[in-house]
Amino acid sequence: MDQRRKRVIICGAAGRDFHVFNTCFRGEGSFEVVAFTATQIPNISERKYPSELAGELYPDGVPIFEEAQLGKLIQELHPDQVILAYSDVPHVGVMHLASEVLAAGPDFRLVGPQNSQLKSSKPVVAITATRTGCGKSQTTRRVADILSHSLGFSVVVVRHPMPYGDLAAQAVQRFGGLGDLDTNHCTVEEREEYEQHLNKGITVFAGVDYERILRAAELEADFVLWDGGNSKSPPP
Repeated sequence: MDQRRKRVIICGAAGRDFHVFNTCFRGEGSFEVVAFTATQIPNISERKYPSELAGELYPDGVPIFEEAQLGKLIQELHPDQVILAYSDVPHVGVMHLASEVLAAGPDFRLVGPQNSQLKSSKPVVAITATRTGCGKSQTTRRVADILSHSLGFSVVVVRHPMPYGDLAAQAVQRFGGLGDLDTNHCTVEEREEYEQHLNKGITVFAGVDYERILRAAELEADFVLWDGGNSKSPPP
């Protein structure tokens, strides 16, 4: 019997790809994630998913490459599977990528919510949409206002990741006030999402490791409000 670990490449955009790794592959000895590919997020390629987050099976971390190199990576790394783990891409784009992968030999997979969603001990209200620009952020702020100020519940917002900096340092981020934006060296994009919650007294959690993020958020909240990205289903 072949006891070799199945080799996997995860195609992503520094969000769901890391979450799929954390929930499905970290600590799973029958698989070896040999690479991530990245698109959409600036300056994420040529880095590594660090060993502090990847776990003991990956003492050197997991390298991240540009998605444009996928064909070359398949030839060089010989994966058994390639997993698509990001959104905001049309169906035809998904199937073009699937065709490229299948023509090169590996299986092409999507990981569903049954294997990747986290279970929360608190009620979760998830705000998602089919694409960027549908009004998720405004809807999230309105729902947070109703739950907290109108109904009197303690609410925390868990925000879709924007990991532009040090991934290990950003594993779990808590923003309880405007000063935390400076402490965490937030980008303009992060600030415009977080500030409006903070100005209304709503704590925001974000980062990379959403199991740890969710557990921290549950300690402070009656309701967890998931502020999702693009067409993703919610991690909690």
